[in-house]
Amino acid sequence: MADMRLIVAGAGGRMGRTLIQAIAAASGVTLAGAIEASGSPVIGRDAGELAGLGANGVAVAGDVAPLLDRADGVVDFTIPAATVALAERIAGKGLVHVIGTTGLSAEQDKAIAAAAAHSVIVKSGNMSLGVNLLAALVKRVARTLDDEFDVEVIEMHHNKKIDAPSGTALMFGRAAAEGRGIDLSTHSVRARDGHTGARRPGDIGFAALRGGTVVGEHTVIFAGPAERIELAHKAEDRMIFARGALKAALWARSQKPGLYSMADVLGLTSF
Repeated sequence: MADMRLIVAGAGGRMGRTLIQAIAAASGVTLAGAIEASGSPVIGRDAGELAGLGANGVAVAGDVAPLLDRADGVVDFTIPAATVALAERIAGKGLVHVIGTTGLSAEQDKAIAAAAAHSVIVKSGNMSLGVNLLAALVKRVARTLDDEFDVEVIEMHHNKKIDAPSGTALMFGRAAAEGRGIDLSTHSVRARDGHTGARRPGDIGFAALRGGTVVGEHTVIFAGPAERIELAHKAEDRMIFARGALKAALWARSQKPGLYSMADVLGLTSF
């Protein structure tokens, strides 16, 4: 089979540059295009040079439309509004859309689900193998322990991150809620300040820390009577997310239109 032709959205960002590097190093994929938001100072620059690889002949564009006819998919770590707009355009072409964007609203999630009727979408708050294995473990532990064990999710990221809690933290929260058979939206505590009173049994708490250049650290704590279980993941390089996204793209190439997660890609849905 010919190499999968991928467009990198958000080519000027940290993850965009990492994805360009990952595609250059991987087999089975090739860079078919790179895009940035209209008005970005990197538009027109060579994508390879932007990623520190040397010129590759792919200029960063401000419009994805002319690129879609010569691509098989788009890898997208951008911002929610851009991701929704891309999902609608990609659906019109029936291409693969790998989404690592976080901070999406419920309404934006609905729009992406609607686009998945016409394209293969793999969407995850985190594309790394380790994080997705840990999410499966969180679900299993939450299912095993009763609500005598309080669940708290702590995350830390670099000082440029714009959404909180992180998409990964919310992924862990959803996994714990699914394990417990509860609705996260009604059992989620995002902040505590002042005289809050006692912790409500069954709640899932989140704490978000920001500082420095931290790629991503997450800990899920199950705190019970006289004992505590902690499940943790520490990301040391953004390349783990890029490699996971490429794995998702190659897997998605042979799937029917629909909305999938990294748990589907890694065969963890029945764990």
